[in-house]
Amino acid sequence: MCEREPYFHLEFVNDILLRRYSLETSSSYDGVPFPREWKAKVVVWSDLSVDDVDRLNESLSVDHVKQVLADIFHLDSWQEDPRQAIVMDLYYYTLQFAQDNNFNREKTSTFFSIIKNIHSACVETPFGNLEHTFRYFKDLILCHSVNRPPFSIELFNAEEIQKISEYTINTYFRHFKMYKYAFTPVVRLDLAITYQGVPVSPRPSVGDELTTEGTEVSPEDEQTAEHKPKEGEETPADDVNDQTDNEEESGARKELRAMIQTYLAEEIKKVKATVEQQLKATEDSVNRKLEDDNQARSGRRDSLKKKK
Repeated sequence: MCEREPYFHLEFVNDILLRRYSLETSSSYDGVPFPREWKAKVVVWSDLSVDDVDRLNESLSVDHVKQVLADIFHLDSWQEDPRQAIVMDLYYYTLQFAQDNNFNREKTSTFFSIIKNIHSACVETPFGNLEHTFRYFKDLILCHSVNRPPFSIELFNAEEIQKISEYTINTYFRHFKMYKYAFTPVVRLDLAITYQGVPVSPRPSVGDELTTEGTEVSPEDEQTAEHKPKEGEETPADDVNDQTDNEEESGARKELRAMIQTYLAEEIKKVKATVEQQLKATEDSVNRKLEDDNQARSGRRDSLKKKK
């Protein structure tokens, strides 16, 4: 894995940016794309051709299969590059699942493209898009299980759809954030705060007291310089002015510091509450999907037992 910062705040950042910049007016923020809906289509032979599937089926070892995959998808550095190694493992175990379930060439190519496409949807944006990706996955399954050409074809039966759904949920979607952590950039939220009623401190001006070498000094300037206090010395008037300025500045600073501390304390509480709500909502969503899937499987098993 690449060295990255924790990925716990992206849902919160996602919510803020999507509220500030509507998806209707912009599809990205500062070059980072927002989550979007993907349109499913028939993907037979889109990534693996007939010859590619035959080459993979004829491979006799794990190393040979990975070498063929590296040649097809240009993963030449998968042994050194951590990201290419992750992609290689994803592709290899996808093909292994297809072989374990005796998929033919068309089904193998289609299932491989489904996994590859949902991975592309996942890593397209660093913002949270679990719901978008899962909907895209269901649309892809539906697109290859109903005979409605040219929009969809009947390639997988009900039993194969159940196996594909269980495998994808228990492998890819269970590690969804790990894939996003490894393949997407870090998103930081920078806040700029302005206070109403507080004057902006002016920038200090650079004095023109320095003279360049070779400049002639007139006698009047010499007399004026003699009466000026030396560097480091202060006149009584300067002392009085400095004391007054320090008192006013210290009072203004104390008041400003108190205002900032109060405001930041309230904002930190709001941010913590929002982050906790986002994390809890995400966990509840994933848990509900897993529970629904488990209930559906148990219901189908009970129905099969009754039929027997």
